[in-house]
Amino acid sequence: MLEHVIAELGPWNWMALGFVLLTLEILVPGVFLLWIGIAALIVGALSLMLWDAAIWSGELQVVIFLVLALASAFAGKKIMGRRGDQTDQPLLNRRGDQLVGRTATLTEPITNGRGRIKIGDTMWRVSGPNLPVGATVRVSAATDLDLELVVEAV
Repeated sequence: MLEHVIAELGPWNWMALGFVLLTLEILVPGVFLLWIGIAALIVGALSLMLWDAAIWSGELQVVIFLVLALASAFAGKKIMGRRGDQTDQPLLNRRGDQLVGRTATLTEPITNGRGRIKIGDTMWRVSGPNLPVGATVRVSAATDLDLELVVEAV
C-alpha cells in the first residue's frame, strides 16, 4: 500500500517529506530538521521540473537530497552560530569560573598538587602548590567542566 501511495505522489514525495520535517521542527524544536526539510523541498522543486527527464532517477534524487541536507545543515550551523547572543550573566552555568578571584581556607592540605577547599556549602578539589591545612588561597582559574579549581597561596 505504501509503495502505491509513493508511486502516485511522484515528484510530490519530496515536498511531502519536506513539509513533514518542517512540521516536526515546529513540534520538536531543535533547529536541525529545518535544514533537512529545506533540502527535501529543494529536491521536490527540482523533481517537479525534471520528473520526465531520463537522467532524473530515484538514486540521483537521493544523492542530491543527501548533498543538499549536508550543505544546508552546515550553512545553518554557520548562520545560527553567528548570532552571538549577548547575556547579562555570561558565567551563569559555569560555577567554577564564578569563583575565580575568591579566597578560601584549605580544609585538606595540598599534597602532590591536590587538595580541597570549602566555598559556601561546597567542597572543591583544588590543584596548586603544596600548602598545609588552614592556608589561605585564592582561586586563579577553573579547569574544564568545573571539576577542579586552580589556586595560589595568598
